[in-house]
Amino acid sequence: MKGRAAAGLILAGLAAALGLYLLRERQIAGPLGASGFPLDDSWIHLQFARNLAEGRGFTYNLGVSVPGSTAPLWTLLLAGLFAIAGAHLAWVKVAGVAAAVGSAWMARRLAMQWTGEPLLGLGAGLATALSAPMAWGALSGMEVTLAALLVTGALCAHASGRVTLAGLLIGAAALARPESVLLVPLLWLGGPLTLKRSLASLGIPVAVLSPWIAFNLWTAGTPLPATAAAKIEGGLVGLLAGTREPVAETLFGRPWRFEAEWAAWLVSVDVLLPILILPGLWMLWRRHGRSALLPASILLLHPLGMALLAPYRGPAFQEGRYSIQLLPLAICVAVTALSPSDQGWLRRAIVVLFLAASVVPLWSGAGRYAWAVQNIDAMQVHLGHWVSEHTPPGARLALNDVGAIVYLGRREAVDVMGLVTPAIIPYRREGEKGVLRYLERVCPDYLIIFPAWFPELASRGDRFTPVYRVRLERNTVAGADEMVVYETAWNRWSRAPRPCPERP
Repeated sequence: MKGRAAAGLILAGLAAALGLYLLRERQIAGPLGASGFPLDDSWIHLQFARNLAEGRGFTYNLGVSVPGSTAPLWTLLLAGLFAIAGAHLAWVKVAGVAAAVGSAWMARRLAMQWTGEPLLGLGAGLATALSAPMAWGALSGMEVTLAALLVTGALCAHASGRVTLAGLLIGAAALARPESVLLVPLLWLGGPLTLKRSLASLGIPVAVLSPWIAFNLWTAGTPLPATAAAKIEGGLVGLLAGTREPVAETLFGRPWRFEAEWAAWLVSVDVLLPILILPGLWMLWRRHGRSALLPASILLLHPLGMALLAPYRGPAFQEGRYSIQLLPLAICVAVTALSPSDQGWLRRAIVVLFLAASVVPLWSGAGRYAWAVQNIDAMQVHLGHWVSEHTPPGARLALNDVGAIVYLGRREAVDVMGLVTPAIIPYRREGEKGVLRYLERVCPDYLIIFPAWFPELASRGDRFTPVYRVRLERNTVAGADEMVVYETAWNRWSRAPRPCPERP
């Protein structure tokens, strides 16, 4: 099939999937959901991007540089769009959808490079466009479709022998989704191990990543962003940071759970995916040797890498947000398993079956997406507007969700989880007592938290007085059913504010 016809089919497939998601969003989240996002984290990118676009640097609170993003390339892309065309939420959706289109097209190209079959290339592109995680990613406001585009583009460049381009793209992919860095050594090993090629395959990604690593060191004192220090629950990075856990859990328990979760997630995307991946890897070995097999083996190593190096949540967490970058690759490997078939009608039948299996999860995925948007709109977005209308412009907020509330409220934030306030991380190791000690130092005017997460803080009536609350009737994505706004004892607009020991 010619490129123009294939492009039309891929665009039509993605448009159909996105149309279903937007329809369900409209039905469940209502008019407010027209520009909504299914995660509060999406709004964190927007806050950084708006500040960058306004010339305030990589800051969350004005004047304070902080490495609070594990996907700085996505943040920079949004900042560029905001600087050119204004900070409108529509640009976030446009960027996500454009990257999804590119990912599907790159999947078609990679499958054709591996198999030489236009039908299998079209099948890979359509399956990518029709997959529920890709539709979620395109509309989520998150970096996942950009990472998928860059990873798949790097694999295409590698398959074409374009070492420099592959190095640039995989380095950029790691700036969009850090798990992508595991592909760097696999791409290097998947070719001649000459000095020139090694310098390109390893040196270029290092050069691409170096400015971000330097920024992290300058602002937070570690090569990893503050979000990593705040979230990581074990593994090698956790060990270096002082986290201790049983060796059996590190080496066996968590890796086994992550592998099982990865397999289950692949089944949820397309029931035929995990069935075809191993035969597809075998076919890659037979056709292309280690050049194709080693990079594609990331599909086996991805959950192990997540578990052993820097675990936070598993591969299926939040619709697979830490795994979607590998979905086009998984689909390409799966369709490669069909390339030996000499029976054209059989191959076409299996491709149609594969596509049908990709379509099945769309309805349930669209429902989950719509309810997630409803949750974020009804809680964090609502509270962002409440803060804007009911708190003084100079108020300082302490929060456990710093996305929509800060973006819409335009108030200074103290992140009690540490994502954009890394100074609190040592205090968090002491539990709620440590968090309270930190709050007594910075003296926020309001505290906005899930009481279920911080029951001791919520019970301290001498420090925190509830003034407003939001409760979700059907919670599918928020950290807890209820979020409460507390006026603190240090509130500078109260009648008798408690003196602040060390207000910065």
